[in-house]
Amino acid sequence: MNRDEHLTWCKQRALKYVEMNDLIQAYTSMGSDLNKHPETKDHPGIQIGIGYLMIGKLKSKQEMIDFINGFN
Repeated sequence: MNRDEHLTWCKQRALKYVEMNDLIQAYTSMGSDLNKHPETKDHPGIQIGIGYLMIGKLKSKQEMIDFINGFN
């Protein structure tokens, strides 16, 4: 699987958790899955997301959807 395919897979899995209204698991899934590919491992967005969670920026479904879809 190339980087773009892997990133799409990560987003799809994370967005399933958003649909279930489990925003923390959506974030966790995204971060965990990104770390499974050598070209997305330690993606800076993972750390940015932790900061967003801490300040309450990812508390709505739409905020989490926008965050997940913003990965590139």
